[in-house]
Amino acid sequence: MFLAEIRKREAARQLADVERNADAIRARCKTFSGFVREAWHVLEPTTRYIHSWHIEAICQHLEAVTDRRITRLLINVPPGSMKSLLVSVLWPAWEWGPKGLRSLRYLATAFNEGPVKRDTRKSRDLILSAWYQALWPEVRLVRTGETSFANSDTGTREGVAFNSLTSQRGDRLIIDDPHSIKTAESETEREGVTRGFREGALNRLNNQAESAIVIIMQRLHEKDISGVILALKMPFVHLRLPMEYERGNPCTTPLGFVDPRQYEGELLCPERFSASTIAQMKSDTTAYAWAGQYQQRPAPREGGMFQRRWFGEPVAAAPISTNVVRAWDLAATEAGGDWTVGLRMSRAPSGIFYIEHIERLRGSALDVKKAVLNLASAANDSKRVKVRLPQDVGQAGKGQVADYARDLAGWLLDVERETGSKEVRAAPFAAQCEAGNVRLVAGPWVETFLSELETFPMGAHDDQVDAASGAFTSLVNPTTLARQVPFNLMGR
Repeated sequence: MFLAEIRKREAARQLADVERNADAIRARCKTFSGFVREAWHVLEPTTRYIHSWHIEAICQHLEAVTDRRITRLLINVPPGSMKSLLVSVLWPAWEWGPKGLRSLRYLATAFNEGPVKRDTRKSRDLILSAWYQALWPEVRLVRTGETSFANSDTGTREGVAFNSLTSQRGDRLIIDDPHSIKTAESETEREGVTRGFREGALNRLNNQAESAIVIIMQRLHEKDISGVILALKMPFVHLRLPMEYERGNPCTTPLGFVDPRQYEGELLCPERFSASTIAQMKSDTTAYAWAGQYQQRPAPREGGMFQRRWFGEPVAAAPISTNVVRAWDLAATEAGGDWTVGLRMSRAPSGIFYIEHIERLRGSALDVKKAVLNLASAANDSKRVKVRLPQDVGQAGKGQVADYARDLAGWLLDVERETGSKEVRAAPFAAQCEAGNVRLVAGPWVETFLSELETFPMGAHDDQVDAASGAFTSLVNPTTLARQVPFNLMGR
């Protein structure tokens, strides 16, 4: 009873202070970042608020949405950056209260109901708090559910799991971490989420021209929702805030924002995450997790299975060799999708492997076949270069190989049925790369090849890696060399 009475008196004193200073508090809450500072004690009464330039940046971009300067906003930030509190909890309360936009309707979502319920409750409780009601009493809630509440001016906030975004609409669609860390690595689960975004979420707006979509998330995969937005060049303003600054990859936005950090590795908010804390976090997590979730670059910059520095500077030419192969990774996609890749690799008498040339194209099955035949006949390849083709499991794959074999009569033809995962097949090649036994011949393809290696196996494409793995296997496997010709195409 005694403690309860003390708390009651303290609450009354605080409320009296708010009422006495109401005009000054409202003035400070005209900006969203000012509201965040003022409202913090209601949400986190025992935790000291630490302001940072990255919070200011997020607030300014959300203000641009409120002011209708932008209607599509994508924010990539690390865990622990107040992303859910800012976007899913505080922003709706600010628009209803200080901005007076009480009729706005919000549709807020996350990967499952856990964070949806958590953030709906927090936003509801903030609006119902004595502090908020003393300042903006015109915001009266008439419905206060666990995942849904409404005010007396027809404004609503509906919270749903991402896979339940059906039959509801809003003036604001808030998507907060739509992917689960546990399922983002699953191609089926990930593609289900991205398909749901493109086919179901984008049409959940009350007004396509004026309603807004705000996405805030950590990166989990090259092909997550952020990756889809960037790859398709959707008209989203992209605010990307990595934990450690990368001078070669700074973020700028059309609103005039420029990442204010200057030196490599400068931290996002050292007051919250110190250098020693970051060092421990990096030690405890994997390189892939750090690159995606914390650096917003879902593949390690220094490489996963492959690292750029292993290859040194490209050389002008490869030594003359009689052990040369052009390995193909075949696809038949005319627009988008996988690439067809033909990679020529040689093994010098010294034992060093040279990647001499890469052909990369998208086209129909006929276009692919023409490319294979044309390169085989080209002066740089000719019949001195073995042609390696992958054979798909099944009769169709055998038929394709037989078709190619007829047109490549006179060439050394190596056909292998690929087994095991891409990572397993790439491992022997990666080991030689790490040992410094692989060189690249200078050419316009080098940068694209190295970029794909760096992101493998988390990248959007792995066709060049597959071709390199196949070429390497063909050059070093004596069993493969022994059965080049003749062989029974249909019986292998």
